[in-house]
Amino acid sequence: MQGDTSISVQYLKSVGPKRAESFAKIGIKTIRDLLYYFPYKHLDRTTILSSSKIIQHVINGYTGEVTIIGEVIDKELVRYGKKQIFKVTFKDKFGFYECVWFQGIKYFKDLFNTGEFYAISAKPVITRYGNLQFVHPDFDRFGKNETDEFLNTGKIIPFYSLPKELRERNLGDLSLRKIIHYAVENYSGSLEESLPDYIIKEKNLLDIKQTIKNIHFPQNHEALLQAKNRLKFEEMFYFECLTALRKSFIKNTIKGIPFQIRAEPIKKLLNKLPFKLTKDQLNALTDIRKDLESQKPMNRLLQGDVGSGKTIVALISMLIAKYNGYQSVLMVPTEILADQHYKKITALLSGLDTRVVLLIGGQSKSERAKTLEEIKSGKAEIIIGTHALIEENVAYHKLGLVIIDEQHRFGVVQRAQLIEKGFTPNVLVMTATPIPRTLTMTLYGDLDISFINQMPSDRKPVKTYLRSEKKLPEVYNFIKTKAREGCQTFLVYPLIEESEKVDLKAAETYFNELKETYLSEVRVCLIHGRMNWKEKEEIMYKFASKEYDVLVSTTVIEVGIDIPEANIIVINDAFRFGLSQLHQLRGRVGRGKAQAYCILITKNELAVESPQFNFNFEYMSHAQIEKNKSIIRLNAMVKYSSGFDLAEIDLRLRGPGEIFGTKQSGMPELKYTNIIEDADIITEARKTAFDLVASDSKLQHEKNSLIKKNLIANYSSQFKFSRIG
Repeated sequence: MQGDTSISVQYLKSVGPKRAESFAKIGIKTIRDLLYYFPYKHLDRTTILSSSKIIQHVINGYTGEVTIIGEVIDKELVRYGKKQIFKVTFKDKFGFYECVWFQGIKYFKDLFNTGEFYAISAKPVITRYGNLQFVHPDFDRFGKNETDEFLNTGKIIPFYSLPKELRERNLGDLSLRKIIHYAVENYSGSLEESLPDYIIKEKNLLDIKQTIKNIHFPQNHEALLQAKNRLKFEEMFYFECLTALRKSFIKNTIKGIPFQIRAEPIKKLLNKLPFKLTKDQLNALTDIRKDLESQKPMNRLLQGDVGSGKTIVALISMLIAKYNGYQSVLMVPTEILADQHYKKITALLSGLDTRVVLLIGGQSKSERAKTLEEIKSGKAEIIIGTHALIEENVAYHKLGLVIIDEQHRFGVVQRAQLIEKGFTPNVLVMTATPIPRTLTMTLYGDLDISFINQMPSDRKPVKTYLRSEKKLPEVYNFIKTKAREGCQTFLVYPLIEESEKVDLKAAETYFNELKETYLSEVRVCLIHGRMNWKEKEEIMYKFASKEYDVLVSTTVIEVGIDIPEANIIVINDAFRFGLSQLHQLRGRVGRGKAQAYCILITKNELAVESPQFNFNFEYMSHAQIEKNKSIIRLNAMVKYSSGFDLAEIDLRLRGPGEIFGTKQSGMPELKYTNIIEDADIITEARKTAFDLVASDSKLQHEKNSLIKKNLIANYSSQFKFSRIG
């Protein structure tokens, strides 16, 4: 008979009230909480080797982890100048070996006593003196006798995080392991199942009791893998259930605004364009037209690489809304981009009797008041702006289409606020940051998706080069030569002014220096984020009008700036930028017909160019990837021009939460699932969830009652964003 898992952990053996307080500080209050406090890693100690066997393995080139059992013979603190190390000498039946610690010496020096037996697990090395040595090993103590029972040695052993709150109560690896082992043995049988039996059987999953036992103390590797897969499937299944319910609610419950398509104004606009739409743009417009004509609200994601032409697709969509008597909004992340869109769209729509307005934070009080009145009265038909669009005092007359550009830069709440300004408006979210397939399924599973993969036919791929800092004089000469031919250059720096703490180039400092030295023969201007909107607008206008040859800038130019004559971009300290950001910056050039160039400047030691440096993730260890992240990013930029290729690499290097900002984008904080490695599990969980919601959209069937109960109990806060992409 197993015990009640809802009671306090203080009733567990070896815990008590004071340790229970420490557990509570890290969120573990009940025995159930403790059972779900999972190991952060497992080590295989099923094979225990002798010292002589380990030495032979090392001589033969073995570099993996081993486990050895021995008796403490001696311990000492060894000083090397100001530094010291702690060394413990052990012996087994075949010889001696030593363990050393360079950190945490105060803690470790009191743990080991002569005559005690320990199981040591670590990577072995042989010192220059011929000694077998283990550095900062994991260990299990088991008393004064080698045959004493000791927990987990000779098994697959779990390792748990030990926050200071637990360490302060003398809870170490062994004591925590014993407490959790007792809880698993005596209480895991009372856990309530969180998935219906029919799904467990159909998907051949472990039940929750076997899952908890094997995630803590696995019988073997296969059992551990099955336990992990059960947790991953469940996590993704419930997330995908929410996604499927959201999509079902939008498609089957909410009534949309059906638009009629008037071909004449669209043809008039297309005839004004200096280019023809690509096949992908036309396909995307077909998808959007079908959405807008239907009785259901559009909820679509438009993915397109930098410079692929998403804006014109958005503009045609807004024109359709205008001729159906509805307002459209286009929300973008920066004021400078909003201003540029406003000017460009106003020019394109001249002669089409359409009122376009701009709403941003940097406007004067009188400008803002006039714009707000036009929005409220309905005179403003297309409204372009930043997050100023969602402020409380912005009242829309008849909002029928919401377009969000670079949507991952806006939080879930911000997107919800904008959509709620209208009455079930059609929603189009756009991104120039290509998203790998597994991430698209996870983040945007409730949206219909259109892709623009083709670039305009007259575009030449940007030539990308990696150069060391010592090559900068040659780069400046290239800029001057090209300036004489009419080419313009973006010169990007990561900071505005010098920082004593970070050795990075600074826009202001280098602007002043370069215009007096290397670039004295050309016209140089400066733009950065601390300037107000009007100052930025004036500089960008003059640069676009070719009053300047070189624009020295921070990353304020990263998103959306469109100056076709600028066809060189030099990115200083490129190793400091993320891959997505580098690709966005490169997208500022190559928008005209002339050949464009992107030059990545980095520290001399990082300027290892392809093909000398080749990366293949399949054959690189995690440590190798971590060590070479900067080189991988830089060479990926040289090797690939496609944002989709770069997105896959970026996902491997950084993970989804870091790329998109977990809280900002609505990316789930996944505990068990790896977006990159678990694509098959994600796909299976998604299919199961979507099939279930398709057959029982309100989860009213008896067999799905447990699913409904868990969704309400554990995911209720996410329901309020059910209409958000």
